[in-house]
Amino acid sequence: MWFFPNKRRVKLLSLLVFGLHCFSILHAETVESQGGTDVEFFVDWLLRDPERLDSISFAEVVEATSGKRLLAVDGAEAVDAEMLGAVEAALIDCLEKMTTAEHSIHGIARINEVSRPIEDFLMQALDAMDGLTCAVPLTAEGDAQRSGYPDLRLVHDGSGRVFYIDPKVYKQGSERSGFRTFYFEPKLETNKILDDASHLIVGIAHSGKVNGRWGFEGWQIVDLAEFRVRLKAEFQASNKEL
Repeated sequence: MWFFPNKRRVKLLSLLVFGLHCFSILHAETVESQGGTDVEFFVDWLLRDPERLDSISFAEVVEATSGKRLLAVDGAEAVDAEMLGAVEAALIDCLEKMTTAEHSIHGIARINEVSRPIEDFLMQALDAMDGLTCAVPLTAEGDAQRSGYPDLRLVHDGSGRVFYIDPKVYKQGSERSGFRTFYFEPKLETNKILDDASHLIVGIAHSGKVNGRWGFEGWQIVDLAEFRVRLKAEFQASNKEL
């Protein structure tokens, strides 16, 4: 539960933006009237107290917005070790195949469009492994939705253990860059976090396109159990609304 100053209390998160671009939603339930509008209070609170949401545990964000726990990966536990090993094997296979000259990924013009075929490859490779099922996560309404976090849901068939996986392609050498690398915008209807699970970012480093071929230089897996995010609030409008 989140508490605002002056006893103005909010119980559910309802449109805010978490950054490295993680958004959260605060849904007002009860507000004690102390003069002024809710909008005035909210904007004033954002301007006066930005540090409060500057370093937030992503695990707490997940639980507040979905009611589900973010679990750390335990490499000493047999099921976790098996699942982690499967992800590593799929990544090795992915890079081996995509670095060959004849792979179709080299026909893609923009690096922003490379993520989808990598995501598809990993999903198919993991789903083909014995004892594992990998698919696009369903939303709270039961729809398979490609957009939004997370991208993939990996299930250990025997135990029901779940890993959420979000592949990211990044420029080699940019590991310490302040550029946006993570974005989370939870919504009640399209929430895709429906399990107590571990959350993994799968990073694939690229070195650009040379002589018509994308260079993929390596990969890394990041467990988001200790990940911290900050909130960026912004007011938006579409062209239609303008």
